[in-house]
Amino acid sequence: MDYNAEKIDEAALALLYLTLHDTRMVWKGMDWEVTGRLFAKGLIWEPVNKHKQMTLTGEGLLAAEATSRRLFSRQP
Repeated sequence: MDYNAEKIDEAALALLYLTLHDTRMVWKGMDWEVTGRLFAKGLIWEPVNKHKQMTLTGEGLLAAEATSRRLFSRQP
């Protein structure tokens, strides 16, 4: 199957938002290729480190919240 990397990145960012804690920290658990693309887009800080969490940038936090609401919220 030919996957759309943009849609995968968008969904991954929204899922990361669901693990948000300590203002901008999110738990790692995404494919390294995906986190590499999110880093290249300026949405997360350096994902390759010894920690089990990553930090969303300011832009990443706003994008993650908006995408999470759009993809996962119940519509009235």
